[in-house]
Amino acid sequence: MPAATNRRNIVGVNAETVTNVSSTDFPGHWPGEDHSWSVKHFRRTFKVKFYRNTPLLSQFDLIHTDAAIANTLRRIMIAEVPTLAIESVYVSNNTSIIQDEVLAHRLGLIPLRGDKDALKGLSWYLRGEDATPREPTDEDTIVLHLKKTCERNPDAKKTDTDPDKLYINHNVYASDMVFEPAGRQIKSFARDPVRAANPDVLIAKLRPGQEVDLTMHCVKGIGQDHAKFSPVATASYRLLPDIRIKKPIRGKAAERFAACFPKGVIAVREGRDGEKEAVVDNARNDTVSREVLRHDEFRGMVELGRVRDHFIFSVESTGQFDADEIFLSAVGTLKAKTINLKRDIYKMLQKQALDAKRAREAENPDVDEGDAMDTQ
Repeated sequence: MPAATNRRNIVGVNAETVTNVSSTDFPGHWPGEDHSWSVKHFRRTFKVKFYRNTPLLSQFDLIHTDAAIANTLRRIMIAEVPTLAIESVYVSNNTSIIQDEVLAHRLGLIPLRGDKDALKGLSWYLRGEDATPREPTDEDTIVLHLKKTCERNPDAKKTDTDPDKLYINHNVYASDMVFEPAGRQIKSFARDPVRAANPDVLIAKLRPGQEVDLTMHCVKGIGQDHAKFSPVATASYRLLPDIRIKKPIRGKAAERFAACFPKGVIAVREGRDGEKEAVVDNARNDTVSREVLRHDEFRGMVELGRVRDHFIFSVESTGQFDADEIFLSAVGTLKAKTINLKRDIYKMLQKQALDAKRAREAENPDVDEGDAMDTQ
């Protein structure tokens, strides 16, 4: 691809404005150039590159795709990938200082984890016609129990002031929630039972005589219904930064130039004549703060921008599923949506054709079907 064509794809970042924000790669915009969309071209140019992939964090690039696709995947990861979360809390006893509804809300936001295949195999919990709760089953509901009573430590010294020495069970943690399998769950969750993704989450603090005794029902849901069902802590993207040094920057100015960018973006190396010179080392790490544009000595020597079709994704999982699995689930959901859309459009066109046929027959009731076909 020619250099001039590449520059078309750069969103210009100036001191106070942003330019070239609209894409122009569509049919008819550039005379003599064919920019019509094709599956063959998309398969040849589209790329996914992973730079970091851990269970809780994935950083990858989507290259040569549209912002609509990138943002669709981001929104699906946030709101439409199903997960398990606490939905109902049945309080048998709560004498802590936290009100029942506040405690239930805190519990609902604790991420859970367990056998992934078993979690995916859970059915959706469906309420009755009037939205009243129905009897849960082992196919759609996970039951957790939490019971903890605070007592004084009989071995504590009178001079002790540390609550860890004075009291027993004075902190209620997420690790205190106990999974109670039922029915088929005994086998399906045998190797990896349901538990808190982070066992160190502090739920409440107790003092002697106070007790928390709860039963929790967990169901499958999506973030579109409630944030507690969202599988990600963050799912975001940014465009790949583009830094173009138009004139050589050497000597002490090279060091001042590098200081305008985050560490590692600009490197100062020796040129052919032995003098230090600033070069772009890793534009990916730039935050595009525009700091360099504030300095008059670098005016006209550098251009900042972002590549319009290069998206740097960062997906942080809450712990129930791996970050890359969430991305793949989002791709599968998008594929299912497109299949459903194609099917609905086909049905709509069929209905329109049938309605048009009936309208013609109503206008000409004496014309038989064969004559109507000849008329068409």
